[in-house]
Amino acid sequence: MNVLGIESSCDETGVALVQVPPDGGVPRLRAHALHSQIEMHRAYGGVVPELASRDHIRRVLPLARQVFVDAGCSLEDVDVVAYTRGPGLAGALLVGAGVACALAAALGKPTLGIHHLEGHLLSPFLSDDPPEFPFVALLVSGGHTQLMRVQGVGEYELLGETIDDAAGEAFDKSAKLLGLGYPGGPALSRLAEFGNPEAFELPRPLMHSGNLDFSFAGLKTAVMTQLRKLGPDVCEQPKADLAASTQEAIVDVLSAKSMKALKATGLKRLVVAGGVGANRALRTRLNSLCRRVGVRVHYPELHLCSDNGAMIALAGAMRLQSGRAVPAHDYAFDVKPRWPLAEA
Repeated sequence: MNVLGIESSCDETGVALVQVPPDGGVPRLRAHALHSQIEMHRAYGGVVPELASRDHIRRVLPLARQVFVDAGCSLEDVDVVAYTRGPGLAGALLVGAGVACALAAALGKPTLGIHHLEGHLLSPFLSDDPPEFPFVALLVSGGHTQLMRVQGVGEYELLGETIDDAAGEAFDKSAKLLGLGYPGGPALSRLAEFGNPEAFELPRPLMHSGNLDFSFAGLKTAVMTQLRKLGPDVCEQPKADLAASTQEAIVDVLSAKSMKALKATGLKRLVVAGGVGANRALRTRLNSLCRRVGVRVHYPELHLCSDNGAMIALAGAMRLQSGRAVPAHDYAFDVKPRWPLAEA
């Protein structure tokens, strides 16, 4: 079975083809293609939804053609077309959903709407070291920070989530305060490599709250306060120190809460997924902590940490394998810009 996946929830257009082996094992990635809109949105300091939607329209079919060339097959080899149904930008989601359903209708093949976060959560199954169920998942994408107990495909128990800014937003907003431009998170991490993470005393919100929820809005405010103290003519080294201190605070909270979740559930496997999961400092910290307590930790391949079609095709394939989803043949579709993963 070949599953074509289309991702268009925000500012990346992704198309991929995943194949389910005859023995029913872990699906494998045959080919994927991705276009990022970073350069287009950089001039505006963030994603412009209308521009994002229009660019998805331009990119999705050329990317699909590239995938079929790379995979050495054709549209006729597709058995199911999966697409991101939500959450995300409504206009952007409609592009992917519309193209997916039109392709499927032309081929007489079924479609399957996929939850964007489920794609991230399952993406480590495409790595060289795939996890096994059950596990604790730390989802840290741009607008989401969640801890979940994952018993199997479609069996997700929310353990904790952000009550305001997500970790990715804390990176991006702090970077903007530091004048680092867009996208802020990777820029802040690069600058942090040249700074002292102990130079500034920043808060660790909800670190000792007794629950597994997160809050990063106060951290952004603390960064702004420190910048005001430094004054308008601050030189590069204090900025690097503040970037390093900010990253350290975020990593401290994410790693501490992850270890608490593992202890509370008694599980010995951790999956980290989403764009922030590519952060080197976070990976180093979690690897060290998990090694001490005998916990296996799994990540997506670095090129699959951002939004991509491979994770959508994979989630579709695994949902079909597990019997958690039935593909549709009526080609009517809707999108869900706001969609809790527990309801997927």
